[in-house]
Amino acid sequence: MTNRREFIVQLSLGGSVLAAGNAMAQGAMVVETDPQAAALGYKADASKADKKKFPKYAADQQCANCALYQGKAGAASGPCPLFAGKQVAAKGWCSAWAKKA
Repeated sequence: MTNRREFIVQLSLGGSVLAAGNAMAQGAMVVETDPQAAALGYKADASKADKKKFPKYAADQQCANCALYQGKAGAASGPCPLFAGKQVAAKGWCSAWAKKA
């Protein structure tokens, strides 16, 4: 039979493992130098998009208002199916941007 102190230690360790697992499940942020990100012109700050290379870019376009973005409203980042297992910045942009319906 475990005593109360051992139970509290085990409980705190279990909580730490769950928190770490949740962070890993969210995925790492997409890096602009990632080959796929570079090919799509991804920028973590939409205002830095290459307007000459991507003339369809408009100032009001951001990942947060893209049909592909799967992050929660108001979140700083969220998943995008174009970058499996990775997060994109809500204020980011790439050439695959599509208006939400």
